[in-house]
Amino acid sequence: MGSLLHNQYFATAAYFTVTGLMMILFLSIFELVTRYRVWHELKQGNMAVAMATGGKIFGIANIFRYSIQEHASMGEALIGATFGFFLLLVSYFIFEYMTPSFNIDEEIAKDNRAIGFTAMVLSVGFSYIIGASLTR
Repeated sequence: MGSLLHNQYFATAAYFTVTGLMMILFLSIFELVTRYRVWHELKQGNMAVAMATGGKIFGIANIFRYSIQEHASMGEALIGATFGFFLLLVSYFIFEYMTPSFNIDEEIAKDNRAIGFTAMVLSVGFSYIIGASLTR
């Protein structure tokens, strides 16, 4: 398998496939920790959920980008990206903790777009910090 990853096209397809599967897994984990049903809310047109979920998707993809760029093997890239994902998950809990006057998940479920946008930017911003840290 290692020699196959030296072929640019095979490596691209392999990273695309593995990252896509990991994206599904990581989004499922986010679905478990949120108090709203992401895909149901998206179907209902909840823009706050769309922004928060879009930020998570971008954040996960950005962490994978950094990890793939930095690591020589797919295994190392997956380990780094998985660690980065858990740090992104921690940032989600910190955001919830830092806003004791209201509940982030409830506000997003109520389509509070200001909170949804803030959640999106937080995910994207932390993904850059986490990604840059993975390259040290």
